[in-house]
Amino acid sequence: MSLSPNNSTAKDILLCTLNSTYQHSSFGLRYLLAQMGPLWDRTQLLEWTIKENPRTIVEKILSYQPRIVGFGVYIWNTNEVFDIISILKKVSPQTIVVLGGPEISYETESQRLFPLVDHVICGEADFLFKDFCLAQLEGAIHPDIKDYKVDFTKKIIRGELPNIKEIQMPYGLYTDEDIKNRVIYVEASRGCPYKCEYCLSSLDKSVRSFDLTAFLKEIDLLITRGATSFKFVDRTFNLSPTTSTQILKFFLERIHLGLFLHFEMVPDRLPVEIRDLIKQFPEGSLQFEVGIQTMNPAVAANVSRKNDLVKVAENFKYLKEFTHVHSHADLIVGLPGETIESFGEGFNRLAEMGPDEIQVGILKRLKGTPITRHEKTFDMRYQDAPPYQILHTSTMNYQTLQIMNRFAKFWDLYANSGEFKNFMLWMKNHDGSFFHRFMDFVTYLSSQYSETHSISLINLAEKAYLFLQQHMDATSAETIIINDYCNGYKKRDIPPFLKEQLKKHVSVNLIQAKTQTKLNSRQLQHQ
Repeated sequence: MSLSPNNSTAKDILLCTLNSTYQHSSFGLRYLLAQMGPLWDRTQLLEWTIKENPRTIVEKILSYQPRIVGFGVYIWNTNEVFDIISILKKVSPQTIVVLGGPEISYETESQRLFPLVDHVICGEADFLFKDFCLAQLEGAIHPDIKDYKVDFTKKIIRGELPNIKEIQMPYGLYTDEDIKNRVIYVEASRGCPYKCEYCLSSLDKSVRSFDLTAFLKEIDLLITRGATSFKFVDRTFNLSPTTSTQILKFFLERIHLGLFLHFEMVPDRLPVEIRDLIKQFPEGSLQFEVGIQTMNPAVAANVSRKNDLVKVAENFKYLKEFTHVHSHADLIVGLPGETIESFGEGFNRLAEMGPDEIQVGILKRLKGTPITRHEKTFDMRYQDAPPYQILHTSTMNYQTLQIMNRFAKFWDLYANSGEFKNFMLWMKNHDGSFFHRFMDFVTYLSSQYSETHSISLINLAEKAYLFLQQHMDATSAETIIINDYCNGYKKRDIPPFLKEQLKKHVSVNLIQAKTQTKLNSRQLQHQ
């Protein structure tokens, strides 16, 4: 799709990126477009996905006859951007190519994209990109260039952080198509006060907040236009109870419109004023992403992660017992000093706290993050290509990390999907360690599948049934799988692999499907 101030074909400036899928929208490029001021009419925003053909993308770019092409580079699209830029610079070497984004902003000169392009703008480029374009097109002394000392002739351009109060908000640039079909990203603040070494936010010096009145006015306009789902990208939404309660009150007053809100929360901060508000939100309206990362205090100290695990447990208990919040907790495999035993113990402890989903992620070495300081001490080795996953540590070898890759994928397919809640409940209540019980299942699945992608739901159900038969009688196994496969808001027929078996047994009472609920499809499966 394209986003443009007017419909003319030729544009001097293109703002481009590749999103991971169509449902995502480029929040960063909309910020850049919103600041273009005197260059607004000469600028076009273009978005594609990483699945699209680089040659076709270059053809589209050249159809605008641009003088400057800016590309947003992220961990998920750096290879595809390389393919595009290598073609673009060969067929149109006079086109000025400038890159920005978190992937290219750090360790810039060592990246293979760097020799291909004319300039790289590092860090937050809200004003820098506009001023760079003015300098290129109109001259370095143009009166609309902000009064700061930046040499726009350099290949690597760095500037000071923008004054957040001066940034034009981009929310009016979401199109009706975006509102209907895409994730609407919003932010009330930037930055993070914590110094977790695996995260780029550890480089932030402080948290900076937008004017709250102006922000909420923009969100109100989006709601008026029909937006109902908002994903906050603030790293620590609940850091300031004063701000977060104002935002929650704003949405609570409009919750009858069927709104859905996603927030990233600090796990051990849930003061009474926030508790009193979130318990008023109806089912299906709030989702909290809670970054736990590790339950091992020694590992947490290694990466400067601070969590009060007693308060974390109390907060999960409150969410589960007194609210309708859908909770999503994150754990990272491969942190320095973490063993498979300590990870398993932490996994079991977190599972007992009762989050609706546990996202098991494999450590990635994001460029610029301080996690690199542990490479010698813990013999940490990473994949050279994106997404730069950990391959080996002194406490988890390659084979163990490969197993955990499969664990993470199968956990998502069986547990996080909500498709197999009775099967997972049996597994959790079985004697012994929940983690090791699921690990046994992963071992079984690994013997059946060489890859973890493109496995149909019916095949997943059949494998769960065959695994259950190793631990219980056939009738009990059939009951669990039928209640899972035919349950939920989607009624399904009894799976073919069980129909013949069922002729030999009495009928199974199926759990009735839930109807008329506001939950999204993923959350519905957890009910």
